[in-house]
Amino acid sequence: MNPRTATLAPTLALALALTCALPARAATAPAADFAIVEARDALTRKDRPRLAALKAATAQHPLAGWVDYWELGNRLAEVQVAEVEAFYARRSGSYVEDRLRNDWLLELGKRRDWVNFVRDFPRFRMNDDREVTCYALLTRHLAGEDVRAAARTAWFAQRDLDDGCHLLATTLYEARQFSADDAWQEARLSVEFNRPRAARAAGTLVHPAMGQAVGELLDNPARVLAAKPTNAEIALLALMRLAASDPDAAAAQLEGTWAHRLTPAQATLAWAAIGKQAALKHQPLALEHFKRAWRGVPAGSAPGWTDDTLAWSVRAALRANPAGTNRWAVIQRSIDAMSAAEQRDAAWVYWKARALQARARPGIEGDADRASAQLMLGSIAGQLSFYGKLATEDLGGAVLLPPAPLPLTEPEREAARATPGFARALQLIALGLRSEGVREWNFTLRGLADRELLAAAQLACEREVWDRCINTSDRTRGEVDMAQRFPMPFRGEVTAKAREIGLDPAYVYGLIRQESRFVTDARSSVGASGLMQIMPATARWTARKMGVAEYKPEAIADRDMNLRLGTGYLKLVLDDFGGSQAMAAAAYNAGPNRPRRWREGGVFEAAAWAESIPFNETRDYVKKVLSNAVYYAALMGQQPPSLKSRLGAAIGPREGNSPAADTTLP
Repeated sequence: MNPRTATLAPTLALALALTCALPARAATAPAADFAIVEARDALTRKDRPRLAALKAATAQHPLAGWVDYWELGNRLAEVQVAEVEAFYARRSGSYVEDRLRNDWLLELGKRRDWVNFVRDFPRFRMNDDREVTCYALLTRHLAGEDVRAAARTAWFAQRDLDDGCHLLATTLYEARQFSADDAWQEARLSVEFNRPRAARAAGTLVHPAMGQAVGELLDNPARVLAAKPTNAEIALLALMRLAASDPDAAAAQLEGTWAHRLTPAQATLAWAAIGKQAALKHQPLALEHFKRAWRGVPAGSAPGWTDDTLAWSVRAALRANPAGTNRWAVIQRSIDAMSAAEQRDAAWVYWKARALQARARPGIEGDADRASAQLMLGSIAGQLSFYGKLATEDLGGAVLLPPAPLPLTEPEREAARATPGFARALQLIALGLRSEGVREWNFTLRGLADRELLAAAQLACEREVWDRCINTSDRTRGEVDMAQRFPMPFRGEVTAKAREIGLDPAYVYGLIRQESRFVTDARSSVGASGLMQIMPATARWTARKMGVAEYKPEAIADRDMNLRLGTGYLKLVLDDFGGSQAMAAAAYNAGPNRPRRWREGGVFEAAAWAESIPFNETRDYVKKVLSNAVYYAALMGQQPPSLKSRLGAAIGPREGNSPAADTTLP
């Protein structure tokens, strides 16, 4: 039977017709649920007639709101206010009501229907869409409010060109609320963060010819610089763009042709951009480029660099040869120049404290700096984070598990079980509609107190929806349940596989928690599968290396096979990197060739090496895997749990008498 023409009654015939196309979990669900999954498929196909029919057929289903949302959302560009308001009334208080409101506000913005936008926007509870925020700021401007400061913040934060923020910027520029300096600042931010459409649009605000020039420098910055543009802003942008691919060439251009053609402020921005790109590539001159940039910033003045550039100024200094570089002064000055919110990040609290300690003068003269450093470390010690643990150990303390909260009462558990949003989320996830289920679940968590969060997390744990268990428990602040935050599903299997191959089970658990959150059918956008998120090519290679003759490609998501190959590969990379858990974790995430390159150039404190990893995802991954492993070790009774012992003392080039790297590692 063709599922597009099957009768809508929840019959066995419909169930059989759909089973072959459904996710694995959906295939075992009651027949009445299959129409929900088919509706999601009809949305993907943009099959309006089928969606309409399925909406009618599922009207009494607990997940009917989703089909209602998909059906209306699929034709949102054509509907009118009355139909949207009727949907709000039908789905009042639910996630899909607010999700549709988000979509509808974007549609109203595109229609320039400000009357209905202004009426609906105050009801938007999530209020987490930047483009909607830009439309809302525009309506306030049109009503006569001064929104310049908030509008600049929203405009500068756009990921790339969108209608709402571009319309806001264009309107305020024409009203002389935004200046050419604002437009050039947006262009610089867009070049720095590789947002080409936004960069061109910002240049066009100044003049159409400037927009064309920005487009040309994005395509070929060296050619633009060779033509010696008369506009210094265009030259600055071209230097920034060139630095992204060739920091040395950009530095040569700046030292030669452009040293005296840019203003001092522009030259400082150019040197900082070159320093950031050199630091990302771990080039030895990165710190020198940043020091040249800092020389152009008057003492006590803000440099006007982004927090990301300032962070790379710190990282360049962390990788510098300690002798004669005055690197700690650069670290302290860079952190002091960050935004107030960024300075509160535990990473920068920790490294500023280390800078104060390193720069403190001997004796009484340095006592104030040493005392300040101790206070700063104390302010983050005990935090459940990588740097919280480092600070604890620096102060001579031991990493301890927080006290367990009081057991949940039956009324607390029942309240979570009776919450419709949680029930819908779990049903969606069981049907294989994980994205929708996660969004429903997270919306339902809004405003919950610690005990309510613990009860919701426990509900997810009991249903073995481990990612929601962990992420929900992670939200508590006053009461912390480490058994929820660091669960150990499949403990017998994981422990046996780890010990069989010579791995620390706590390290394996720390990695799985970060890789898949114990979702056995997890599949990444690049094709990694299963508990340990193994890529197909890696699985094949590891199976051959381990002599696993029974491996077949379709077995990659099988839990036991995934564990066998994942732990096998982890052991191979761990041995290849001399037992360094930090480098092995980096290799597991980014491939082994990259950490081989990242270890070159000197001998680095292990924490500094981890902080200077140039990929945001891998840097965060390494820190979290090792931090996770410390807590798993404590929960498994290993004593004493220590982050520093897992990091090791230092990371540097492979020693001459060490075994050669296994260059065949995928």
